[in-house]
Amino acid sequence: QVQLVESGGGLVQAEGSLRLSCAASGRTFGTYVMGWFRQAPGKEREFVAGIRWSAGGTFYADSVKGRFTISRDNAKNTVYLQMNSLKVEDTAVYYCAARENYGMARAPNDYSYWGQGTQVTVSS
Repeated sequence: QVQLVESGGGLVQAEGSLRLSCAASGRTFGTYVMGWFRQAPGKEREFVAGIRWSAGGTFYADSVKGRFTISRDNAKNTVYLQMNSLKVEDTAVYYCAARENYGMARAPNDYSYWGQGTQVTVSS
């Protein structure tokens, strides 16, 4: 069974930066797409960023393009989300997810494995 564990969340001021990590274990991830999602109170869970594990190709939600960067370290089986120029509206619980395909999926239901989430709070 695939296990995903997020870390790195916390409280940060607007315009600040934060880096989230997702440690993956249980199997190899060469054919996987890894994604970051977020969910704010009273809102639907939404896609943030994705990466194809083997080739490293990335894709992003329009709301975070130019501010967030997703990357991976193959040796550590870890995916990162570097968040810069944070805004109050970025406040949410951030989840790491994985799917067993190469498609650039953005829907939560397309992802099979999920971490427990890590809280990111941006203050004004």
